[in-house]
Amino acid sequence: MSITLRAVNEADLDQFFHFQQDADAAHMAGFAPTNPKDRSVFDHHWSQLLGDESSLVRTIDVDGVPAGSIAVFQDEDAHEIMFWTDKQFWSQGITTTAVDQFLKEFEPRPLRARVVADNGGSLKILATRGFQEVGEEQVFSNARAQVVTEKILQLD
Repeated sequence: MSITLRAVNEADLDQFFHFQQDADAAHMAGFAPTNPKDRSVFDHHWSQLLGDESSLVRTIDVDGVPAGSIAVFQDEDAHEIMFWTDKQFWSQGITTTAVDQFLKEFEPRPLRARVVADNGGSLKILATRGFQEVGEEQVFSNARAQVVTEKILQLD
């Protein structure tokens, strides 16, 4: 299995929008737009992310198939990493490999991440890469329609 990161193309966005429709994945991530089926909101979000010169955005590619995305963007005083892997690619080491590759490509520190407290997979990936908890917040999750605890992690 070949796992690579590459620039995002237009067809990837169609795939990412499809991934966003998975209720289980949205629940695990904890975050989704108010209406995840609204393509205009999705397109607006991605155009801002891709158009921001301080962001780095990549497609996670598995054997030529888009499996997810990984990105870093500027958030207040630090860069923040986020990633989403389609459910069919979970528990195969794909996200772990993608994060490792991304951390080699994007070197500025500190680097933060925000993860819903019960998302054990993402928390494990980040912790084993040296991210440490620096705080937590109570935030409203559209995907869960309730307030959730979000862990704030940082890699120095």
